Amino acid sequence: QVQLAQSGGGLVQAGGSLRLSCAASGRVFDIRTMDWYRQAPGKQRELVAGIRSGGSTNYADSVKGRFTISTDRSKNTGYLQMNSLKPEDTAVYSCNALVDMGDESTWYGWGQGTQVTVSS
Repeated sequence: QVQLAQSGGGLVQAGGSLRLSCAASGRVFDIRTMDWYRQAPGKQRELVAGIRSGGSTNYADSVKGRFTISTDRSKNTGYLQMNSLKPEDTAVYSCNALVDMGDESTWYGWGQGTQVTVSS
């Protein structure tokens, strides 16, 4: 009923920038919450940033001041702007969202994940 499709990511040098997108399609009335997680090889998945429908945001301490989460509700899309990237930001990044489908029902799910690699 709802799908999340990620785009962006890739290989960038340290200090560079990337923007990840997470587009919701299907029965989408509103995006209530969207979170971005990442998982590096051999490490646990960690929450990077989150945004709520009221506009409140939260960030992991490791990315504060460098990453910005946002949503464009006209496009049903969320974004993670990543600046001043560091090699330790290398990971698979995945979005998840709680979507209001407009009939008092909701959907929760994940994007497919995308690799971000930062070279030193």
